[in-house]
Amino acid sequence: MPNTPLTVLVAGATGSIGRLVVAESIARGHTTRALVRDAAKAERLLPTETQVVVGDVTRPETLSKAVADVGAIVLTLGSDGSGHSSPETVDYAGVRNVLAALDGRTPHIALMTAIGVTARGSAYDHLLDWKRRSERLVRASGLPYTIVRPGWFDMNGPDEHRLVFLQGDTRRSGGPSDGVIAREQIAEVLVHALTAPESVGKTFELVAETGPAPSDMSPLFASLDQDAPAALDAARDEANMPLEREPQRVRDDLDAVRAHGSASTPRT
Repeated sequence: MPNTPLTVLVAGATGSIGRLVVAESIARGHTTRALVRDAAKAERLLPTETQVVVGDVTRPETLSKAVADVGAIVLTLGSDGSGHSSPETVDYAGVRNVLAALDGRTPHIALMTAIGVTARGSAYDHLLDWKRRSERLVRASGLPYTIVRPGWFDMNGPDEHRLVFLQGDTRRSGGPSDGVIAREQIAEVLVHALTAPESVGKTFELVAETGPAPSDMSPLFASLDQDAPAALDAARDEANMPLEREPQRVRDDLDAVRAHGSASTPRT
């Protein structure tokens, strides 16, 4: 049911989007758990109602407590380019490690990546390719999921709040002309997706255009094409990243995720 309270884990909870996801999840009545590396930082940044669990997505052995008994997980991971926090180790392997830690649990996964994630040959390939690979892991998992590709953060005008869900990832300028969206609305969409049956198995780009915010997002989710079962890429995506050209470690990860997900509940 759309308003059923869940236990929601937020990974990336102290980031600029993650903090808003935590607040939105609490506001919607969910028991909300934040996965953080620094408990003191979390206490400064997050609402007092937040359940704080110390762990690190780059260290799989720290994740079992975080994923225990969760009904949904929101992944808003973002690397900072350092050796510890690279696109591969955080944006990609962080997702892989969380999925592996589930060990048979079947929560709804809401993954945030980025608009233009399927572009090739851009200055952002080092980041976008790993985000796209993280999407592929989620699709291969067999779990119920929603993948959100937001536009450029907080560059929308004061009258631009009408949500637009796009598919095909055709906006690839690498700048705000691809689309803009407020951070608060990204958080609202990610949390709403967790209890919207219409969101399951769907991937879309999220932008805001001139007009008021919608009172109900369910029709927007319902209008989207569902990703094809067992497909690596999203509905309408360009097939420009052949699996056979992927690094062997990436192909091995996909095989492992598929094996873990073989007993998962099929999405509907």
